[in-house]
Amino acid sequence: MQETSKSTHRNREFAESIAISALGFLATDSEHLEQFLSLSGLTPDGIREAATDPGFLLGVLQHVLSDEKLASGFALQEGLSPETLAKAVHVLEHA
Repeated sequence: MQETSKSTHRNREFAESIAISALGFLATDSEHLEQFLSLSGLTPDGIREAATDPGFLLGVLQHVLSDEKLASGFALQEGLSPETLAKAVHVLEHA
């Protein structure tokens, strides 16, 4: 694997791990989770299946970033900067 390819793979894995953490963050608050489910059209049972779709993880991050208070709370909990969240979205958009 070439160095650029390895770097791209690591960036994607890091972005996906942030998105998975974001989903966990949403799941800790029933109001936020219900809002996400409502907007995405998913059911609680459908999350597991949807999580295998790379677009789903992008949607999770986009949802979190669409609400400044939610994004700030998530970034603070995870020790991430807003720029890191934006970069993760960018990586997943181009994965």
